[in-house]
Amino acid sequence: MTQIRKVPFSAGAEWLLGGFALLRRAPLALSLLGLIWGGLSALASVTGQAWLSLLLAVLGPILFAGMIYAAREVDQGRSAQPAHLLAGLREGKAARLLAMLLPQLAALVVLAILLVAMLGGEQLQHIARVMEQVQAGTADPELAKTLPAGRMLGWLLLAIVIGVLAGFFTFLAIPDVMFTERGPFQAMAISFRACVRNLGALVVMLVLIVIATFGLSLAANIVIVLLALAIGQVAALFVGQLLMMAVLMPVMAGTIYYAWRQLLGGEPPPLPSANGAGIEV
Repeated sequence: MTQIRKVPFSAGAEWLLGGFALLRRAPLALSLLGLIWGGLSALASVTGQAWLSLLLAVLGPILFAGMIYAAREVDQGRSAQPAHLLAGLREGKAARLLAMLLPQLAALVVLAILLVAMLGGEQLQHIARVMEQVQAGTADPELAKTLPAGRMLGWLLLAIVIGVLAGFFTFLAIPDVMFTERGPFQAMAISFRACVRNLGALVVMLVLIVIATFGLSLAANIVIVLLALAIGQVAALFVGQLLMMAVLMPVMAGTIYYAWRQLLGGEPPPLPSANGAGIEV
């Protein structure tokens, strides 16, 4: 039976610091993986190709497993390579990783049912009409006042809770499937139990991730404003999205890798030194 370790609240901060430290050790190699993924996502957004967006969403668990695999390679003193993004395919674990989509799909179904139950078909049509007017720039303020704000807020709060609970199933399951021979459903069950047992550390981690993401987003927006003067708004937004992905994806992969090592894997190594191990590419 897998031992699920109990860690203090401060471990959530250690995981995130470990993610940033790994990026510091191999900034070019890890950022390149984020750029590849971000480039595909930005291309789908700019071109409006729905099939590409759907494909990236389906391949999300495989690509993220590859990011986590690359994080482990850097942690163990090896180099991260672009081919690591498809490590799950290479090791025959694609089906198990694709199963990680099931909690998100189940959450979407539950939220759709709750939306209809809490608002009703008539109110949903009313909201759709108001949104169409907002997009067209012809919204009537009086019409907007008739929106069921209380029920909409209640549904949004439920959506956050359900989304977080769905995330509990895959938070540690992706690295667990990648680095062990466990099946997807066993890995998801273990991940959920580990998250519930270490809820405090996860809350600390999530709060710090929100703060870090806000800071990175602010820096990216400054870059976008400056670049827009030289290359135009659309190109600047494309570059800004790439920069965000180049930092956030490796950091998130490293964070989850350290969480898995500490909660489920072998004894976690010391957090990588940001200035004592040199820079790898």
